[in-house]
Amino acid sequence: MAVNAVLENSDLVLVAFGYTLLLFVLAGIGSLLLGSLLAALRVGPVSIMRRSVSVYVTLIRNTPLLVILIFFRIAGPKVGLRFDFVDVTIGEINLNAVFTACLVGLTVYTSAFVCEALRSGINAVPVGQAEAARAIGLTFGGAMGQVILPQAFRASLPPLTSVQIALLKNTTVAGAVGVFEAFARMRSLTNDYTTQTYGIFLAFAVIFVVLVEIVSFLSLRLERRWKVAR
Repeated sequence: MAVNAVLENSDLVLVAFGYTLLLFVLAGIGSLLLGSLLAALRVGPVSIMRRSVSVYVTLIRNTPLLVILIFFRIAGPKVGLRFDFVDVTIGEINLNAVFTACLVGLTVYTSAFVCEALRSGINAVPVGQAEAARAIGLTFGGAMGQVILPQAFRASLPPLTSVQIALLKNTTVAGAVGVFEAFARMRSLTNDYTTQTYGIFLAFAVIFVVLVEIVSFLSLRLERRWKVAR
């Protein structure tokens, strides 16, 4: 059978996808939080903050993800940006400094795209909503948190889903800088079982397709629920 290598090493494959899913979930949450803050600052009343976020987004979006991961993994420690304090073990998965460096890199990279997706959602919110929020005495932060951002999330759910799906696939880049996630495990198996290369590749590709479809399904359910709630 062409996928015997995957079945015989199913425990290692599960651990590898454990790393992948942890990177995806943690970086996904982090990028949504950081991206929301960046989007709020980019449309905020403080000019210097708007320009600073604009520079940040432009710089990050035009930098390859691998370069960002190498910075946090290799260059960061040399300038004092270390994550040695992280050492958590969950079963066979070890969340150490290397994992954290990749997690931070993925979060920083994805947050720039979340910011832009949310900014388009904010622009879709009627101006009257912001004026009404100010009329009842809400501050800028209050208006963003209670009125504008919730509507912006609903309006920008499809592009946000695309950003998160891209994040799931981008976790494979972490294998190049030391995290033994799915891509690194697949490469290891193809090196050890050269006669089953196509079967191994197909098995990992199918698993990734299933994961992406699960994310798409959850997004669709959320979109329908929000549509009913309007």
